[in-house]
Amino acid sequence: MVMDAVVQRCVEQSPVTVMARLAMQRALEPDWIDELFEQERGLQYTRQLLFSTTVELMSVVAVGMRPSLHAAAKACKDLPVSLQALYDKINGTSPGLVRALVQGSATRLGEVLAPMLGGKAPMVPGYQLRIVDGNHLPASEKRLKPLRGFRGAALPGQSLVVYDPDTDLVVDMLPCEDGHANERTMMQAIQQQAQPGQLWIADRNFSTRAIFCRWQERGSCFIVREHGRTPSPQELEPMQLRGRIDTGIVHEQAVSIEDEQGKPLRLRRVELHLEHPTEDGDTVIRLLTNLPAWKFTARSVARVYRFRWNSEVQSLGHPRAALFAFGVAVMAYNVLAVLQSAVWVAHELQEDDIELSSYCFADEIRTHYAGMVMAVIPTAWAPYDNTTADQLAEVLLQIALHANPKSLRKHTRGPKPSAKKGYVSAAVARRHVATARVLKNGLVK
Repeated sequence: MVMDAVVQRCVEQSPVTVMARLAMQRALEPDWIDELFEQERGLQYTRQLLFSTTVELMSVVAVGMRPSLHAAAKACKDLPVSLQALYDKINGTSPGLVRALVQGSATRLGEVLAPMLGGKAPMVPGYQLRIVDGNHLPASEKRLKPLRGFRGAALPGQSLVVYDPDTDLVVDMLPCEDGHANERTMMQAIQQQAQPGQLWIADRNFSTRAIFCRWQERGSCFIVREHGRTPSPQELEPMQLRGRIDTGIVHEQAVSIEDEQGKPLRLRRVELHLEHPTEDGDTVIRLLTNLPAWKFTARSVARVYRFRWNSEVQSLGHPRAALFAFGVAVMAYNVLAVLQSAVWVAHELQEDDIELSSYCFADEIRTHYAGMVMAVIPTAWAPYDNTTADQLAEVLLQIALHANPKSLRKHTRGPKPSAKKGYVSAAVARRHVATARVLKNGLVK
């Protein structure tokens, strides 16, 4: 495929930015989004403003190219409606449509990742790993009229997010407008997607009899941190020592709970005695699993549970708008994951080499994307907009060869030493010093 001269210069100067343009076109293809809207729109309708336009504007905010939706809308010369109409459209976006958007875009990007990853071994051999976690959107500004006299925090909503660590993609998201809704009651809708051959990992918020039994009924395996009160399994044997891993000593015992029909469900309790306490001060972590012992030792179960993922995003005030913004941010996260995989595969990096930083990828895109859009005429992208998933994967790998992995690596700092401050007088606490003078003298006077 012959590349436009200006696009070629952009590839040489900022390959990540060009890759982002191509991947975002795949994940946020307007025709596909508008077709999805017609299938999932509910009571919404299209008059002048296409749903694909609202997704495009929100994606500009999600990747940091504009500070707010208002700024993105003001910069859009072809916006066919007023700002108020745009906000009304976004505030009316149903949670079901947001979920379908995340699921569909993950499938489209997964098709691009498949030929890239090729024969890469799964993190847990023989299983399709799924990590489910709750995400409460942070408190928003109280601009809505009913909230203006409220002194506390206004929670715009929450969601359950399902993450696939093998592809580094968020494959499902269940939005909920009620910020106080119980995460456990939301799990039933997520578990309808569970399949045999999958291994689900969750924290203790999901440690209930009903959740365990639904996974068991669908033929899925699970590893869940045991809650202190539920499901209170019956011990079938004494705790037995199983050895040590890098974070502590592992014990195991057989336990049992009753399903909804009163039949016993035999599980394994894996107990990890930590060498160092968690952030919450816990020194012991108990896990419940239905993984077969002949296939997974207790130490393997403890190691697998350490796979974690979480995400935060700045909230909008209206619940549906906030959930829509979070959904588009998840889609942007998936685009960055594809770019990281392309660089990783193109340069044949190994786990012991370097760890790539999604922040560095996002910063590269924020810096150069607007300039690339102004420099490249729209028709230059036409040859790439209709490529198949396999063709796009090949193009991304070719462009990724121009990237410098060292400039995109993650730089981690050591843990900050904790020091107890203790009590001091208000005068001492408010005192200030000039840093330059302290460095010159070597002490605080």
